Amino acid sequence: SKGLIPPSLLFANPAYLRPCHGWTPHGGHHLHVYAADLARGTDGRWRVVTDRTEVPAGAGYALENRTIVSRVLPEFNRTMPIERLGPFFDTLRRALFALSPRRTEQPRVVLLTPGPYNETYFEHAFLARHLGVTLVQGEDMTVRDNAVFLKTLTGLQRVDVILRRTGGAWCDPLELRGDSALGVAGLVQAARAGNVAIANALGSGLLDGAAPMAFLPRVARWILAEDLAMPSIPTWWCGQPDECRYVLDNLSHLIVRPAFHNRVAPRVGASLTGAERADLVAQIRTRPWDW
Repeated sequence: SKGLIPPSLLFANPAYLRPCHGWTPHGGHHLHVYAADLARGTDGRWRVVTDRTEVPAGAGYALENRTIVSRVLPEFNRTMPIERLGPFFDTLRRALFALSPRRTEQPRVVLLTPGPYNETYFEHAFLARHLGVTLVQGEDMTVRDNAVFLKTLTGLQRVDVILRRTGGAWCDPLELRGDSALGVAGLVQAARAGNVAIANALGSGLLDGAAPMAFLPRVARWILAEDLAMPSIPTWWCGQPDECRYVLDNLSHLIVRPAFHNRVAPRVGASLTGAERADLVAQIRTRPWDW
């Protein structure tokens, strides 16, 4: 309503999940885990290159890497003032258990993974084991009476919190992607009823990727009355005529990447051949909102 973010930026985003519109997750927070890709410029300042809000990965890899380094170079770990990673995972575990909608001493927390064919499955298994939660796939759970249950040899057991590593659109074949074999039918309704907490909440992928970064500075000034604590790299979304014209006019000085996902490698304007440049310009002019 304030015109801070163009409506077309939201509606063109495949991560915009219409069934999640108007729904406030249990506990009131959409983001529980956040990650960012950082880079330091020649001026020495750190900047955010990409926000990761859908399924933020990396924490498990950091812990495993730290474990390996501490074994290979123990003297290095002892002599350097290295921050411990343990407190982060302790805090994460407590935060997940605190999300439980039920008042019970032992909430059941599960980590939902797309399965062993996912490129980050190692981290899913490692993180579940370290946090002491159950690693599950969509087929391991079912929804009954708007509540989520885990299928076990002794029967169905109520699930209170889901740490999600499956893309939001794939989590519920009933209300989201009907061709998904990775989700749980009825999960959206169970979450909407407040019977299960999901971290991060379904729909969080709306902030993932490059396009929203162009608008974060003015959003921060409006909501917080202050500038971003750590600036993003300068970003122009081609879904706006003036910005699109600027990108096309300065292509040799910019890096062009997809607006809504990170699956396609960025294009470095200065390294493009004549044919590659012409092809990219044609793609931008055909679907400017995608860049």
